[in-house]
Amino acid sequence: MINTEIKPFSATAFKDGQFVDITEADVKGKWSIFFFYPADFTFVCPTELGDVADKYEELQKLGVEVFAVSTDTHFVHKAWHDSSETIGKINYYMVGDNSGNITNNFGVMRPGVGLADRATFVIDPDGVIQVMEITCEGVGRNAEELLRKVKAAQYVRNNPGEVCPAKWKEGEATLAPSLDLVGKI
Repeated sequence: MINTEIKPFSATAFKDGQFVDITEADVKGKWSIFFFYPADFTFVCPTELGDVADKYEELQKLGVEVFAVSTDTHFVHKAWHDSSETIGKINYYMVGDNSGNITNNFGVMRPGVGLADRATFVIDPDGVIQVMEITCEGVGRNAEELLRKVKAAQYVRNNPGEVCPAKWKEGEATLAPSLDLVGKI
């Protein structure tokens, strides 16, 4: 999936108190995060979505849009948003994928279950997947680490010939792979 372009899709999302239609065209031209989760009104999912909501303003400053996706409908997303304090603070897109097309396009549909795996994709402005993470049902993700990965992907895109080592944080030293560096790390 890394370095592949996202496939065409169309869906309805809940955002800013409205239902909005979106397609892959809404992703192109900016950085995007597709944040798949199994289902609304569950247990680990709201903790993750709330964590991303807490980082949304910072992601927006980096030019990143967030699309949370589950196989629930946009109507269910609205009901969850209206009934949960944690989900109520979400300002990013909550995409209804009840057909499963988007979830299948990203290869994270659980066979025979109809629910998405817990998966994250960072997509560059060309619509190309640069980062992906998939965890099991019981392991929640960390928005701080996601933010770090976005910054690293943006840095690498803007600085050809440089790479970000493990635990790299914005402002820290990067590496410039070369023959002279082989075996010296």
